[in-house]
Amino acid sequence: MPRFSVIVPCFNVQSFLRECLDSLLAQSFGDFEVIAVDDCSPDGSGAILDAYAARDERVRVLHLAQNVGLGRARNAGAQLAVGDYLFFLDSDDTLTPGALAAIADRLAECGDPDVLVFDYARAYWWGGVRRNVLAHLLRATDGVFTAARLPQVLDLMMVAWNKVQRRDFVERHGFAFPPGYYEDTPWTFPVMFSAERIALLDRICVLYRQRRQGSILSTTSAKHFDVHEQYGRVFAFLDSRPELASWRPFLHRKMGEHCLDILGKPNRLPPADKPEFFRRSAELFRAHRPDEESIPPELRVLYGSWAAYLARQRAAALRRRLRAAAEKRARRTVARARLNRRLDPNLVLYSAFSHRGVLGDPAAIYHKAREIAPHLRGVWVVRDDAAGVPDGVERVAPDSRAYRQLAARAAYFVNNVPWPGALVKRPGSVHIHTHLGTPLKYMAADLLAKPGARYGLDVPRMLRQADRWDHSLVANLHSELVWERAYPCHFASARTGSPRNDVLVTASPDRGVAVRDRLGIPAGNTVVLYAPTRRDHVRGGYAERVDLARFAADLGEGHTLVVRLHPSLAAGPVRGLGLAELHRRGVLVDATDELHVEEVMLASDVLVTDYSALMFDYANLDRPIVVHADDLATYTAARGLYFDVTAEPPGHVTRDYGELAELFASGRWRDEESALARKEFRARFCAFDDGHAAERVVRTLLQGEPG
Repeated sequence: MPRFSVIVPCFNVQSFLRECLDSLLAQSFGDFEVIAVDDCSPDGSGAILDAYAARDERVRVLHLAQNVGLGRARNAGAQLAVGDYLFFLDSDDTLTPGALAAIADRLAECGDPDVLVFDYARAYWWGGVRRNVLAHLLRATDGVFTAARLPQVLDLMMVAWNKVQRRDFVERHGFAFPPGYYEDTPWTFPVMFSAERIALLDRICVLYRQRRQGSILSTTSAKHFDVHEQYGRVFAFLDSRPELASWRPFLHRKMGEHCLDILGKPNRLPPADKPEFFRRSAELFRAHRPDEESIPPELRVLYGSWAAYLARQRAAALRRRLRAAAEKRARRTVARARLNRRLDPNLVLYSAFSHRGVLGDPAAIYHKAREIAPHLRGVWVVRDDAAGVPDGVERVAPDSRAYRQLAARAAYFVNNVPWPGALVKRPGSVHIHTHLGTPLKYMAADLLAKPGARYGLDVPRMLRQADRWDHSLVANLHSELVWERAYPCHFASARTGSPRNDVLVTASPDRGVAVRDRLGIPAGNTVVLYAPTRRDHVRGGYAERVDLARFAADLGEGHTLVVRLHPSLAAGPVRGLGLAELHRRGVLVDATDELHVEEVMLASDVLVTDYSALMFDYANLDRPIVVHADDLATYTAARGLYFDVTAEPPGHVTRDYGELAELFASGRWRDEESALARKEFRARFCAFDDGHAAERVVRTLLQGEPG
């Protein structure tokens, strides 16, 4: 008996079906059967299914004599299933690598729950990948639970394909999909209401394809009226299960929200059908109102008329337009007045990583200024959700009134990324740009020769923003030459060194102990820091060049693998593809969220990277560095490198995983050859990093002392 029965209904999906099946059959976990249901598809889907079945005995094909729709096609497949768990996979979606193995491991860990809910990411036709915005709910608990104990789990999208259900649980309750447009609604609510043991998996297992056109639920159609009948089925289910009656208020609210959402979308209903849709929604809402339920204010509109609803919507839209116009006029008036104010010679405005916090080079300069030039007033521009802002730091929100007032008067601006385009540089103000480290990969104007790498980047806009710079900080002559070429603007290069690297140069050997303790790393372990850069030529920016679970296992006892992703990937879907789950299980440590990368470096014994600029900073520690360059030719062609890092490396170079594993197994990663390469690398790229970079910036650029 297989662990999973994966049911794949197919109708008019010949363009996507092979990708779906390939993602399934290539899974590392192989204990599953595929029941592919050809729902009398008029295209070539049936022939594709037959071809796959002929090549792989795990694939069975059921050809239906007539088209029955998605729900009943799923039912037909489920009747043939013999696996422990049912997994309904839509035929235009794909599984992520390792998804079934992660699901199987979590099921075993939780003692075979009735339902396991996992995560997904939307894969857009234009190339973007965005994780489910409610992914944090999948970290709400580590054990099994009922929906009554954790009702917020029902805020996750109520579909069949983001969960697996134990087959005997489904059969015992007689769950089945009805016909219709919204067939998932009367399946998922009863399943989740009835399950006695639900578990969660914080991992992206499905890529949910977002088509440019052709998505059923995004099509303008009167078929959206089907939502009323489907919610009627769920209420009928509750009527048949008195023990579940307490769910009626919740379902009543969800129904109202769902109907108003459909009504409010511009591309769902034909305009002529909207009044009738509102009438039926209101009728259903009133018919199922629980006596004890207090109606949320935003849903009370369903007790009124269509005319009242329409008037309310139009009034709200008018208020938004008037408010936006008034704010725009006010901003213009105030901006003109502020440009006439006198600059404050002691006011310094700081920002880092697009206002993400008190971080990086600007933070090092700020702290040194407070120490040796306390008369300078340093104010940070940080978002409201910024983490780790120390107590006592004066801050303003981006684009707030206070920010605009300060920006009009500040004599100095310090940032490691360009200030927003709306900022007007006043005569006499000084902009200090710290950059994000020593450049290895092509930047700014050099990206004009790499059209793939500059996708989504407005290079001329970047150069206009760089025209504001007065000083460009550099840690070595290489950086000076590159920045002057990549940003053909009128700044002066300041050979100060990188202020954030001062701590790496001056830190005592035991500086990283506290960081290790915070990260839960056992005392005495050798810490291997793996920090890959992003791949601009790969969808989503991340390619798993190293099997992290395997690498952690091969390092063996006495070693801890610490992973830090590129900052641009931190908030994206990448960590949900397995990294977060490996961290939860203690296989490795995910240090991507650590605010100060310098502390992560200090806590490590060796760096494994590919083409990340982190290697230049890490070289200041004089600790081993390994360059894993298994895709050098591809990366160079796609993004471009200023020099061949494998010809002038900071340590050993590996070209495939076997070489990487052998390097650590043999201990050669810290031999004399590695030390010699590192010495030459440091001489070239750490030339100006002497531990006094921040002080040098404060004294020479903020206070005007001679260099």
